[in-house]
Amino acid sequence: MDVIFIITGIVLLLAGLVGCVLPALPGPPLSYLALLSLHFTRWGYFDACFLWITAGVAIVVTVLDYVVPVWGTRRFGGTKGGIWGASIGLVAGLFIGPAGIIVGPFVGAFIGELFSHSDSNRAFRAAIGSFIGLLTGTVLKLIVSGVFTWYFFKEWLL
Repeated sequence: MDVIFIITGIVLLLAGLVGCVLPALPGPPLSYLALLSLHFTRWGYFDACFLWITAGVAIVVTVLDYVVPVWGTRRFGGTKGGIWGASIGLVAGLFIGPAGIIVGPFVGAFIGELFSHSDSNRAFRAAIGSFIGLLTGTVLKLIVSGVFTWYFFKEWLL
């Protein structure tokens, strides 16, 4: 049974890391579930306080992932069109490769803002804000999921 929990934990970690980049998957909560999966094996034991703190961090980061792009877009004068465009651009950019992950959200936010209002200068500024917000949320999720991954392997292998 322990092997099933370990394999499940590794799959959840991988899904969590992918979920940090794909907007459809909740990265940190999946990574947290991997820690919980390891907790129920004979190799991994996490203190209850640690599990509650990491659960709280996963929830806060997931909520922030929705708030930060909106804040960045609003701060730079953007609309919901820019947020949607950045998200769609991120998904489209995944098919292009690493450069697409960076360029896709910006181009998507710019196009989304152009649909919302035709002023290209305003659209460009809002696209920058949306891009910064989306990138900040993604980096924050990657950091948290990376730390959870480190704790998983540290507890399992050491």
